[in-house]
Amino acid sequence: MSFRCALRMQKIFKVFSAVFLANLFWASCAFASSAKDWQMGFQDAATAVMRDITSFHNLLLIIIILITVFVLAILVYIMWRFSAARNPVPSTTTHHTALEMIWTVVPVIILVVIVVPSFKLLYFSDVVPKADMTIKATGYQWYWSYEYPDHGNISFDANAVDLRDPEMSAEDKKKWRTKFGEDYKRLLDTDNNVVVPVNTTVRVQITAGDVLHAWAVPAFGIKTDAVPGRLNETWFKAEKVGTYYGQCSELCGARHGFMPIRVDVVTKADFESWVKRQTARNNLPMKKQFATFMNKTNFATKGEDAK
Repeated sequence: MSFRCALRMQKIFKVFSAVFLANLFWASCAFASSAKDWQMGFQDAATAVMRDITSFHNLLLIIIILITVFVLAILVYIMWRFSAARNPVPSTTTHHTALEMIWTVVPVIILVVIVVPSFKLLYFSDVVPKADMTIKATGYQWYWSYEYPDHGNISFDANAVDLRDPEMSAEDKKKWRTKFGEDYKRLLDTDNNVVVPVNTTVRVQITAGDVLHAWAVPAFGIKTDAVPGRLNETWFKAEKVGTYYGQCSELCGARHGFMPIRVDVVTKADFESWVKRQTARNNLPMKKQFATFMNKTNFATKGEDAK
């Protein structure tokens, strides 16, 4: 019997080991980070800042649970120990020096335990380190506009792709269905995506052109207000190649829920290829304008007046 139990335990251990390794492999190869059905907790961290936020959250959760259990135990004990049935003659005690010292010092110690990692996290997330590149994000009702000042002033607008939009033509719906396939995420996918290289410190300058907005990507641990006439700044350094989603997190009007953010983190080689494509696309309208200007302008030859 013991031999059979040992075999069963060995099989169970192998199954659990296989499941654990499969989950670990899947987590390391995850290509997208967004909210999932019945999800509890944060999205998987893609930056050091978000990792620290998750750790700080877990620390606070433990402290809160311990405090709650302790207070509940004290209340139950007091209701039992000092009930009217057990104490027909109430106690006349009004002060207890040692007890008063304890309930003053212990909360101070708890606050110190909380405040030290809190201040470290605030400083780490707020102070922008030396950046490898800069992106400017401008919020409008109801889309985001992006600029890459370090890469030839690449600029584009990012609008939500809503396949349920009755005004979208059948041709456009077919085009977007072909592009996204089964990976389409309503209210999260955009027609143009922010693209950044992996393991690169990115400074994000955030502002707005009309009303208040907020640029937020949960997997990066970022949520920064976009204020008209003011330039706010944040940063991130994505450690995993993949697709990460966010949304405007400041109520900004009727279509507030239709301002998604999609960030594609790619290899540095793929990013350089993307920069070349975007630069060529941005220069195309300028080339067309220049060609039109040349065709419509009558230049004078040397020594002659223009007719």
